Amino acid sequence: MKAAICQLNVSDDPVANLEVTRQMVRDAANQGAQFILTPEVTNCVSTSRGHQRSVLQLEGDDQTLSALRQEARTLGIWLLIGSLAVLTQDPDGRFANRSFLIGPDGQIAARYDKIHMFDVDIDATETYRESAGYRPGDKAVLADAGFAKIGMTICYDMRFPALYQALAKAGAQIITVPAAFSPVTGAALWHSLLRARAIETGCFVIAPAQTGTHASAAHKTRDTYGHSLVVDPWGEVLLDAGTDPRVSIFDLDMEKCAATRARVPSLANARDFSDP
Repeated sequence: MKAAICQLNVSDDPVANLEVTRQMVRDAANQGAQFILTPEVTNCVSTSRGHQRSVLQLEGDDQTLSALRQEARTLGIWLLIGSLAVLTQDPDGRFANRSFLIGPDGQIAARYDKIHMFDVDIDATETYRESAGYRPGDKAVLADAGFAKIGMTICYDMRFPALYQALAKAGAQIITVPAAFSPVTGAALWHSLLRARAIETGCFVIAPAQTGTHASAAHKTRDTYGHSLVVDPWGEVLLDAGTDPRVSIFDLDMEKCAATRARVPSLANARDFSDP
């Protein structure tokens, strides 16, 4: 089947971002894609928690989610909304970083809240505390899309291979890794980590990414790495979208999962062991 990644360069304005995303999804569908994926925080990239509180919405009210569900229904496609930043009812006011799998009927087939928070000090000038604004999820999610079983992850999750092993052992054939990756860690680690997760699990790894400098009217801008990737179960990079916002079409041959696992059955060979 044909699939597509929408590589985005979103601003901190969800209304403006929606129009760009919707057009990319339509373009991908017009090129024959039946499974279309967008990046992490498809609705809003912002460095200001105050701005996020003023523009984000609860899941049930979110205009991006509602509009993209309608697009999936109109176009008859499977759509992975890489993630949306959404308000929650949590007492501490933190948001959720939530991925949505939308079916061709426009219904939410699965949702996943990012488990691992990006709390790191890259260097003296680049520091992230994702947990200050977002509350982590605590449940791995496997969704059955008919054409494949899909394990849902987000960005920094890729640093934690146990999650990917658990998804593969539960039956995942595709693992999605929507991201808004730092340029510094991206240049050093993006390709290596994603290829490793594919090789270890015998899954397709599909990673739609944000790219470039993200416009902000009143707050500090943010840069992301781009290079949306599709890696097959043998670790071969089938698609690297570079650094420009674009729609990238690729083919998914799901027979590769079984063939790869038959050649090197590492999931079946895995053994329990005691900790050191």
